[in-house]
Amino acid sequence: MMITFFIFLIALAIVFVSKGVIIVQQAEVVIVERLGKFDRILQSGFNFIIPVIEAPRAIDWKITQKGFDGSTYSIIQKKTKIDLREAVYDFPRQNVITKDNVSISINALLYFQIVDPKSAVYEIQNLPEAIEKLTQTNLRNLVGQLDLDESLVSRDKINHELRAILDDATNKWGVKVNRVELQDIIPPHDIQSAMEKQMKAERDRRAAILEAEGLKKSAVLKAEGEKEAAINRAEGDKQANILRAEGVAQARILEADGEKEAIHRIIGALADKGQPDKYLIAMKYLETMKSITSGKDNKVVYMPYEATGILSSVDGIKQMLDSGK
Repeated sequence: MMITFFIFLIALAIVFVSKGVIIVQQAEVVIVERLGKFDRILQSGFNFIIPVIEAPRAIDWKITQKGFDGSTYSIIQKKTKIDLREAVYDFPRQNVITKDNVSISINALLYFQIVDPKSAVYEIQNLPEAIEKLTQTNLRNLVGQLDLDESLVSRDKINHELRAILDDATNKWGVKVNRVELQDIIPPHDIQSAMEKQMKAERDRRAAILEAEGLKKSAVLKAEGEKEAAINRAEGDKQANILRAEGVAQARILEADGEKEAIHRIIGALADKGQPDKYLIAMKYLETMKSITSGKDNKVVYMPYEATGILSSVDGIKQMLDSGK
């Protein structure tokens, strides 16, 4: 009898120890209730509770899993340990309607962390499900204020505003929402097809504009080059004409100076022997007649109307020269 009682006590002690000893891992806590009332929070390490009188508080936790066929489904689990690490929650894809009445599909990720375990247990029944519903509702409200084009290019804006709303709403639940990321924004198939056609048309338009601008710049550069070349040619012709004119003028000046010097010498030589002006006129007349009759095709020899006067002048010159000997 004593042995049986002793064995009973040992078994009771083993059960008491097994039920009373709780080992909590790092970054986890356990809510302990005494007779159904909150008593304390067990931190990581070795902890002991009084069986029957004290017990860990079990909470509902929604977990999303994928089946063998790739489909996603959620299950509710009972757990006594609360993870204090940052958790990521992948929300199932949902359809929302934009301001211009286009239904789009959005998939979001939420990063949150429990900072007050007591509030997370006693202020909300199922924390993950509550955060999911809150996120879906506010996401519909935010996207409903934007057009389709704005929704596609305003991910950062939506993420920032949604994170601020969720962080403020979940504060009483002891939760800190760190980040919200929109993974995919997928419009309907017909809208995607129209957008692709629009993008292709826009790319074609830009290509045509760039090609036209290139041709325009090429034509402008070519015209400017031709203009510059024409200006350079005109400037060169101008300088050449100026140089030729200056050369002709210089030659005529030199010729006139030579002729002037010759005339001065002739006048000086004939000053004492007669009339030098008649001599000069006669010489000029003879030179002119020589140039008239010296052509290649000139076959007719004619006598000018005033030839007798000129000849008399030449004869007078001859006599003048003979008398000077």
